[in-house]
Amino acid sequence: MTTAERNTGDSKSGSPAAMLDHTVRLLTASDGLRTFLLACAAIGLALAVTGLLILVAGKNPIAAYWALIKGVTGTTGRFAFALNKSTPYILAGVGVALCFRAKVINIGAEGQIAVGAIAATWIALNMLALPPVLQVTLALAAGATGGAAWSALAAIIRLKRGVHEVLCTLLLNFVGVLLVSEALHGRMGEAGAGFPQSPLLERSAWLPNLLPDTDLHIGIVFAILAVIGGYILLWRTTFGFRLRVMGASPKAANYAGIAAPRCMLGVMTLAGALAGFAGSIEVLGVHYRLIEGFSAGFGFNAVAVALIASINPIAVFPAGLFFGFLEAGALAMQREVGVPSSLVFVIQGLTMVFVLCAIGIGARAQRV
Repeated sequence: MTTAERNTGDSKSGSPAAMLDHTVRLLTASDGLRTFLLACAAIGLALAVTGLLILVAGKNPIAAYWALIKGVTGTTGRFAFALNKSTPYILAGVGVALCFRAKVINIGAEGQIAVGAIAATWIALNMLALPPVLQVTLALAAGATGGAAWSALAAIIRLKRGVHEVLCTLLLNFVGVLLVSEALHGRMGEAGAGFPQSPLLERSAWLPNLLPDTDLHIGIVFAILAVIGGYILLWRTTFGFRLRVMGASPKAANYAGIAAPRCMLGVMTLAGALAGFAGSIEVLGVHYRLIEGFSAGFGFNAVAVALIASINPIAVFPAGLFFGFLEAGALAMQREVGVPSSLVFVIQGLTMVFVLCAIGIGARAQRV
């Protein structure tokens, strides 16, 4: 059975993998501007519905959203914190968007972030004799390499054994998270600590800050470069053209002689490198140590970011900021208005529901 036939069969089965594959197919077939406008409308609708829920709870939705905004932009420190929260979403989201553009359903960023963080921490703990710049560079490179290798493993399983990439990447997520726990309960863990974590890294291994008296690290610059690089790769290179042809029509890609397995391995490896890089940035720039559960669902949210961005690397930047800013302002909203900070997950969930509905409506209107 060919890949196209398998995808057609899966889309009729109603499985979660088939529904995600169908969503990606709609995104690659729809007009980018129209889908982006529908996504913006979906975000507005999600905020409106959440506002009604806040009103029913006896709180003022305008005051709640104003507190959320102030929680992000009220001070330079808060804004810096929000940018740091957005960085892993943007980095991992670019990689997921590139995979989805080629109809490679990679949902393994969570495990790739975890493995990348382990690799970066090992370098930072064991290469203390190196100059600071070299320490940071090698740790970041190790994180990217670890994430790339973890993602490539899923691609190889898919290509060699025929296991769907959704299943491979999903299960490897849990393995990657468990590897963090295993490492922290072993030699990498801090002796006598009350929580599974590594020793605090030396300052020479910390990411440099961009603004004085804030925690804003250089990771946001890397995120912007990843967005720009992803756009150039997708629209200005031969490899990007091959990815777009694969996503638009596997039959046309096969007829044109495009080596689909090679492209799949390449884009999966690239996405894993970006996710692993995000994991290393969290270790070197935020926590300054490896902590069990540090990623807090970054990889899974990166899938939502990529879909909200209509799998466009440029649009991943505002989508990632949206997720990061929501989480950064949540505590201020709870503190000042009394609205639970967990409400941001409701906003994120409703946004995804409305975005997917908007994608389906847009694609149906185009067919008509």
